[in-house]
Amino acid sequence: MSWGGYVASADFWNRTLQNWQSEFLAVLSMVALSIYLRQRGSPESKPVGTPHETTSEEN
Repeated sequence: MSWGGYVASADFWNRTLQNWQSEFLAVLSMVALSIYLRQRGSPESKPVGTPHETTSEEN
């Protein structure tokens, strides 16, 4: 089978779309978790714009 014939085949598109579906699901999960953890007042993250050296601990 030629390269062009494989790209035009249903098998190629079936495998490609299944791979993209799993990648989109993984990215969407990471985005949703990031948004959840960035909620205001969340102990898992510091406020937006705070320097990296700053932590939530006060001495």
